Amino acid sequence: MSWKLANFARLDPALKRRNIAGATHGAAAEVEVWNEFNDNWERLAFESEELLRKITGQPPEPSDEVEQFPEGRTRAVLVRTRVNQGFFRAAILAAYSSRCCITGLSIASLLSASHIVPWAVDVKNRTNPRNGLCLNAIHDRAFDCGLLSVTPDLRVKISLKAKAAGADKGAQDFLWRFYGARVLAPRRFAPDEAFLRYHNEHVFVGRL
Repeated sequence: MSWKLANFARLDPALKRRNIAGATHGAAAEVEVWNEFNDNWERLAFESEELLRKITGQPPEPSDEVEQFPEGRTRAVLVRTRVNQGFFRAAILAAYSSRCCITGLSIASLLSASHIVPWAVDVKNRTNPRNGLCLNAIHDRAFDCGLLSVTPDLRVKISLKAKAAGADKGAQDFLWRFYGARVLAPRRFAPDEAFLRYHNEHVFVGRL
C-alpha cells in the first residue's frame, strides 16, 4: 500500500512544489485513476464514502428531511451533497488532527471545515480537501465574511474593518492577537496557494 501511495505521489503537483518526488516509476493505470478523480472531487468523495459504507456495513445515509422531496433527481442530489459534505469535513479534520489551524482548539463540536473558495463559487472544488481549513466556529465565521484571511505563506491576516467595528477586549482576544501568526500546517492536503490567493483577493475585506 505504501508503494502504491508513493506511485500516486509522483503525480501530485502540490508535492512536486515541495520537492517531494514520490516513486520514479508507476503504472499507466495510476495516471488514469489520478486524472479521473483529481478532476472530479465530487465524484471521488461520493464513491469513496459509498465504498467505505459497504466495506464497514454501515447503513445508508439517513434520509430525515430528504424524505419530504419526491424520489428521483432531487433526493439523489441532496443525499450526494450531504455525503460529500461529510467527506469534506472528515478529510479536513483528519488533515489537521482535529485542531483549529489558528488557535489549536481541539473540541470537535466547535470546529468547522471551512471552504477557502466559497462553496457556491467553485463547484469543481467543493470537496477538494486542499480547498479547506480547519477553523473554530468564530474564526470560521470571520473567514467566511472576509474579516480574516490566511495568506499563501500561511499567516493570519485580519481586516481593518474588524478593528473599526469594535476595539473591545473580545475583538483583541479573538482576532487581533492572531494577526501575523503562522497557521498550523496540515499532515496532508496542504491548502492550495491559488485558493488562498482567491480568498485574499475576492473575499477578504482589506479596506474600511
